Amino acid sequence: MQISARGEYAVRAALELAVAYPGTLSTLELAAAQELPRKFLETILSDLRRGDVVQSIRGAEGGYRLMRSPHDTSVAAVLRAVDGPLATVRGHRPEQTHYTGSSEHLPTLWVAVRAAVRNVLDEISLAQLTTGDFPVFVRDLCAIPDAWQAR
Repeated sequence: MQISARGEYAVRAALELAVAYPGTLSTLELAAAQELPRKFLETILSDLRRGDVVQSIRGAEGGYRLMRSPHDTSVAAVLRAVDGPLATVRGHRPEQTHYTGSSEHLPTLWVAVRAAVRNVLDEISLAQLTTGDFPVFVRDLCAIPDAWQAR
């Protein structure tokens, strides 16, 4: 899985909004807090608004806030709002792939990879991510001896 700059920035902005919840933060405040390019962040916030992750509030005290509580907003929801499906194969959903011969079982692997990614990202809320209070299964994954080693 590859997390795009857009996806990473979206999660970082959402985490700032989670900490401020139920308050609002302006684009300027969000950009400054996470050292993000403001113009790029504005585009990301528009995607998050269209994806029903954040809402924009007009007026002097306006800005952005989460649509739902940080406990009810998953990291996956943020990533999907800006980047689309969590796992694709050459632009297609894993179950839409089809191969013949020695590759005929690849769709099963692609679906399993998607399920593994979903298992983590759909289960971690912004609230958990702000506190680092992850479920045991996530801590166990990070405790695998080579989990932190690049390959």
